[in-house]
Amino acid sequence: MKKNFLKGTLLATLLIVFSGIVWAWGSWGHKHIDRAAVFALPESMRFFYYNHIDYITESSVIPDLRRPLTGDPTEAPKHFLDVENFGNIPLSEFPKTLAEAQEKYGKDFLKKNGTLPWNIEDLMAKLTRAFKSGNKSEILFLSSDIAHYIGDAHQPLHTSSNYNGQLSGQFGVHSLFESTIPSMFGKHYNFHTSAPQYISNISDYTWKMIAQSHNLLPALLKAEMSVREKFDTTTMYKRNANGQRIMFYKDPVYSDAYAAAFNKALGNMVEDQIRLSVWDIDNYWYTAWVNAGKPDLSKLDDPDLTRKNKKDYKKEYKAWQKGKLLYMNADKE
Repeated sequence: MKKNFLKGTLLATLLIVFSGIVWAWGSWGHKHIDRAAVFALPESMRFFYYNHIDYITESSVIPDLRRPLTGDPTEAPKHFLDVENFGNIPLSEFPKTLAEAQEKYGKDFLKKNGTLPWNIEDLMAKLTRAFKSGNKSEILFLSSDIAHYIGDAHQPLHTSSNYNGQLSGQFGVHSLFESTIPSMFGKHYNFHTSAPQYISNISDYTWKMIAQSHNLLPALLKAEMSVREKFDTTTMYKRNANGQRIMFYKDPVYSDAYAAAFNKALGNMVEDQIRLSVWDIDNYWYTAWVNAGKPDLSKLDDPDLTRKNKKDYKKEYKAWQKGKLLYMNADKE
């Protein structure tokens, strides 16, 4: 398997220890999304990213670990945007930069209601600069970072103040949608996506991405409510040997039967949003590389590394073309 510059570090140990403490898409989702994104890149980028695919895969959850590990109060708002709390204005009328948003709403308001789209745009600028400078460590770190937040942007509940169904009597729907369902049914997902497209206007594209996710929210909540009406508390939740409801932190753990019914009611929504996450990550990575002048990424690695990885690369790429991902420890989680 591939080696990367963080292998064997304290951070890798912490990733294992805290692998269960995650937010959008959970560990299973983020790792599969980021790994799949490597294969849809054009060849001029793909080999470089593949040389570091284990880093890209494992570090996909770092942003979720940053707040509990560092206590950084600015981290949480970067993962969401409570659209409804900004005054019921069209998304097209939201401030285009974080500075404009801070001037209009104030830092305290944004800390409470989210900065997700502006965070993505900020990381995009940083990634472009990293490509221009040829800073290998920064390219990999920022690629993984921005990928996580793009994944978050495709989770409809990350665009709403009703993020956990707490406002509609559907408490716990967040983890049910983004973690339970992917880990239960994801082995059947198709991770093959189209080649990336250049983003001509990053701000407009980012807001369209938020809008696409937010527009799915009514259907998501309606589907869960339709299932909720068919179950009672004895069959809705998982219970321990003593008959007590099992909780994960503050969320109830739903029964497999309930998760399966919800997944069926959603149709392909979860898989579609995961695949769209993969494609959009590639769109942003590709656009940053193009805007940086299409630097030769092969110069950043020892040619021996690429040669050593060639056999595994061919095997994984062939599997991905059929929609499958190999070497995913998350499959056993």
